[in-house]
Amino acid sequence: MNQRRIKVLLGKPGLDGHDQGAKVVARAMMDAGFEVIYTGLRQTPEQIARIALEEDVDVISLSSMAGSHIPFCRKLKPLLESNGLTDKLWVIGGNLPAQDHDALRELGFKGIFPSGSKLDAITEFIRKEVK
Repeated sequence: MNQRRIKVLLGKPGLDGHDQGAKVVARAMMDAGFEVIYTGLRQTPEQIARIALEEDVDVISLSSMAGSHIPFCRKLKPLLESNGLTDKLWVIGGNLPAQDHDALRELGFKGIFPSGSKLDAITEFIRKEVK
């Protein structure tokens, strides 16, 4: 049976200049059989939303190490909504303090993966959530 591959956008928001972890996660996603579109560093909310729409991804994921994830996600959410991307799985990983997890969930991020999360946990979560 020929099954469609899960397509994931992996974005690096704002001024975050740390992408080694994102590259490791991208490799793990590819090894799990996902198609991965990696945006590279310093993306704006508008760029992330545009790429997600143009690439028709199943998953919109962010890797944030700079501590600006809440303001960035507050700007990104209405852009994803206005582009009809609310049916996509939204996930975020990186330097995400526990006190921010509820706010991220309220913004629509279903998967939250702080630094140190297991790669298998990330890929299995995505596989389970994307129908």
